[in-house]
Amino acid sequence: MSTFTIAVIDDDEVSLELIAHIIESELDAQVISFTRSAFAREFLMHQTDTSLDIIVSDMVMPEYDGLSLLRACREKGLSVPFIFMTAYATRQTEMLAKQLGAVAYLVKPIRREKLISLLTEQLTK
Repeated sequence: MSTFTIAVIDDDEVSLELIAHIIESELDAQVISFTRSAFAREFLMHQTDTSLDIIVSDMVMPEYDGLSLLRACREKGLSVPFIFMTAYATRQTEMLAKQLGAVAYLVKPIRREKLISLLTEQLTK
């Protein structure tokens, strides 16, 4: 059984599969992946700080964007570390993400070493 459980949310299936594969091959982690942010939101609303270790989410998606997911998690009291990925980085969205409690903000294309280093840092806190 995996030591860690990580939710990954990205409406781009290719990116999602690649990131899930990197995490599963490099870390002792189970990845629960979602291409639909509405399904991800439903799943997240049933999680606790002990059932999930990290959330990695795309920023720009149909239905719920990454900031909406983060806001919903925090309003529910879920304080799991939240990492954003985006191809559309702006200083404003980065600042807003940090204000809402995101622990990191990665710009796509995601570098394997950077992602694993960041996840390892969060998982060993």
